[in-house]
Amino acid sequence: MPIRPATKADVPAVLPMVTKICALHESWDSAKYGFLPNPEQRYEQWLTRLTNSERSIFLVSEDEGKLVAFLVATIEREIPIYRLQEFAFIHDIWVEPEYRQNGIARQMVMLTIERFHQMGVKQIRLDTAVVNEASRRLFASCGFRLSIIEMLIELSH
Repeated sequence: MPIRPATKADVPAVLPMVTKICALHESWDSAKYGFLPNPEQRYEQWLTRLTNSERSIFLVSEDEGKLVAFLVATIEREIPIYRLQEFAFIHDIWVEPEYRQNGIARQMVMLTIERFHQMGVKQIRLDTAVVNEASRRLFASCGFRLSIIEMLIELSH
């Protein structure tokens, strides 16, 4: 299935996938992923901006005109105590369930790596939920390695 840069016209078709990925994340850890109502509406302006950004990657994959996957990544500034001044960050990747296990996610990640490399970015980071073993396998197969383990405690007030 073809993978291409997203356009402004693609954003409405991506938003239902955003709703699904947010619901999945919240089901895994509602303390970490406690979204405000209608997170897809909050994504809309951001995704639209990214379609015109030369320093971000917003990809979609389609099957017979229907969007079935997306990936969104941006370049972020590092805090000024490190040698590395900026890094890319993969925020979200989603493939509709009926299209999984066909290599779409891997192709999108590899294309993202290639494009950030061409931009001169030296490092790409991402987060995966503890329960998301499939995602960790995917990213490891693309060359990513474990870097940190984030821990969380909820404090009652």
